[in-house]
Amino acid sequence: MIPRHPILLAALALLSVAACATGGTDGAVEDAAVQSTAYDTAGYVAPEPGSNTEEYAHVAENGFRDARATPLSTFAIDVDRASYANVRRFLEQGQMPPADAVRIEELVNYFEYDDPDPTGGEPFAVRTEVADAPWNPGHRLVRIGIQGRRMDVRDMPPGNLVFLVDVSGSMEPDLPLVKAALSRLVDQLRDRDRVGIVVYAGAAGVVLEPTSDRREILDALDRLQAGGSTAGGEGIRLAYRLARDGFVRGANNRVILATDGDFNVGVSSQGELVRLIEQEREDGIFLTVLGFGSGNLADARMEALADHGNGNYAYVDGQDEAEKVLVREMGGTLFTIAKDVKVQVEFNPAVVESYRLIGYENRVMAAEDFNDDRKDAGELGAGHTVTALYEVVPAGAASGGRARVDPLRYQDRRARSGAEASDELMTVKLRYKEPEGDESRLIERAVRESGRRLDDASDDLRFAAAVAQWGMLLRGSAHAGRASYEDVVELARGAVGRDAHGDRAAFVRLVQSSRRLASRSGGVNDEPVIPSEEDLPHGH
Repeated sequence: MIPRHPILLAALALLSVAACATGGTDGAVEDAAVQSTAYDTAGYVAPEPGSNTEEYAHVAENGFRDARATPLSTFAIDVDRASYANVRRFLEQGQMPPADAVRIEELVNYFEYDDPDPTGGEPFAVRTEVADAPWNPGHRLVRIGIQGRRMDVRDMPPGNLVFLVDVSGSMEPDLPLVKAALSRLVDQLRDRDRVGIVVYAGAAGVVLEPTSDRREILDALDRLQAGGSTAGGEGIRLAYRLARDGFVRGANNRVILATDGDFNVGVSSQGELVRLIEQEREDGIFLTVLGFGSGNLADARMEALADHGNGNYAYVDGQDEAEKVLVREMGGTLFTIAKDVKVQVEFNPAVVESYRLIGYENRVMAAEDFNDDRKDAGELGAGHTVTALYEVVPAGAASGGRARVDPLRYQDRRARSGAEASDELMTVKLRYKEPEGDESRLIERAVRESGRRLDDASDDLRFAAAVAQWGMLLRGSAHAGRASYEDVVELARGAVGRDAHGDRAAFVRLVQSSRRLASRSGGVNDEPVIPSEEDLPHGH
């Protein structure tokens, strides 16, 4: 039995002790917990109106690397999409986003791509494509696309889920959206899925023991109210204990944390929280983080927690995003099909002068980590798509952006191998583990220079290139070359493709908004920018 921690309400404390002593859970306990408005407010200081204490980790943009001196590029995949929704939030509020809020790989991976499904026993398929880089036609752009195996919700393993809901004072404006978002997820659950609920404010408490009764879950969510400081560390510990209590081997054992990331009471350092959840992931309990709120969003902390908890991080800025993350993409958000997925690319120096990995700055790994199964990497969910982009400077090309190093004294090879003398640009290798496995498996394939022009490339490559180019503009990248907002709009409009859910069309409108904001003095405006009809892409 999970010990209940009262939310500093005398009546609730007495009922909780009684319930623990009897080993059962009384409906009065749950009602008192979810209905209580007497959360402890000691230690909580409301932010000043209009203040902004949001936290973003510094992103030091990847530069060009010499293909002969540094032929290997290694990174962990990233399926987070939080940066795109967060950037959208800034733009819709009439503000340009902080540069460090723009993580280009998350912008690119926000969208669906038409990559082939895996046909064999592997959990994902890999597709590669090469064409001109639109912001520098003298360079080549390589897209590596990973398509996770799609699963029907009915075929997914049972879920042992614990909702960990931040009900502190800072969450009060966003709690209605939290409740609505989690309720949409509950609507998708099956009879064999179970949900428990833990809340935290000045202290943490169990408000619903795991149950498959959807009406009971929805009622408990509906009655949650906010107030108090933020005992996040205590809440995470309690949620994991509840998940362990209901642990089912082979099931989806997961904590789903809904918060703005503001942990100001108890275990609050990022290092402590990371170590706490790393211990749990080794036992098969993963973590999904849903970010909410504005003004005090602890983005860096939430991303770190999700990464180290073998989960993913999404920022929910409205009902549409909740529908996307928790309904349309529920399999990718909640069901892991491959863990510790790493990519290692070896470049052919006979064909490639230098290269640059676009984005993934906080996922770069040492070359030797690729074959080390002890090293944690990224997780891939059911149906997830992952795109990685490399900007490549061809051998012999004149480019001010290429890497420059002195010739190597001890590596002057007099003969080239057959592979080096071929038209191979690079070899792509991927390692992954089964969700409950400890030994990695290897996938390997060569990528050849196609000579393809950008106009002849697939919609997927051209659209991904447009999104990456936009990200470079938002970040003020030193590698943006000839990039412009006008070019992004034109390229994206021509690559919208099928766009079943309208996400790509919405992107074009968002770029239009950012172009107008960027053109204003200082790039900031107090009034939100509303897209006009002329901003709509053709055919929409």
